[in-house]
Amino acid sequence: MLVIGLTGGIGSGKSTVADALAARGAGVIDTDVIARELTEPGQPTLAEIAATFGADIIGRDGRLDRDALRTQVFSDLDARARLEGILHPRIKDRMLEQLAAIEAPYAVLVIPLLFETSQHTLVDRVLVVDVPESAQRERVRRRSGLTHSEIDRIVASQISRAERLARADDILDNSGDLPALLAQAEHIHRQYIALAADPKAHEVG
Repeated sequence: MLVIGLTGGIGSGKSTVADALAARGAGVIDTDVIARELTEPGQPTLAEIAATFGADIIGRDGRLDRDALRTQVFSDLDARARLEGILHPRIKDRMLEQLAAIEAPYAVLVIPLLFETSQHTLVDRVLVVDVPESAQRERVRRRSGLTHSEIDRIVASQISRAERLARADDILDNSGDLPALLAQAEHIHRQYIALAADPKAHEVG
């Protein structure tokens, strides 16, 4: 199966593109969704995170307080590394399990930190959703309510926009409106359908 790695900076529009490709028949696996599933109440992963970062990151409802955890992680590089050491191997294992079960013309792995975690080695092609940094920051601020400094730390934790674009096989420009992005998603979907029918496509990347 042709496997596409979908990535982009925070607020770039990855989920919108993933949903559009899924609606057209692609098999989509979103690692953010997996991360949320792994940190549901009662999950061993959540228990390990609480044991590592303290009970204060668990809210009264028994759920992960993501804001409290984010505050710890993005102010301490060692803490971030510990969190990634807990989450990333489990996310990767679950993702590969789901990938093995997919029956679709091609698969899309939505991985925000695709290059940072070296998971680009798992895919045949890399699809980057790109947006100017100024627009990216404004979208994140409106969506999440994070402060400018919090957004700065998140952006700094990812590779630069220039490097991401340089390493992409395919790029969707999300600087315009939604119809424009969806038109690009339709076009790239058709390309991937054609590539999926060609065995040589699996040798790319």
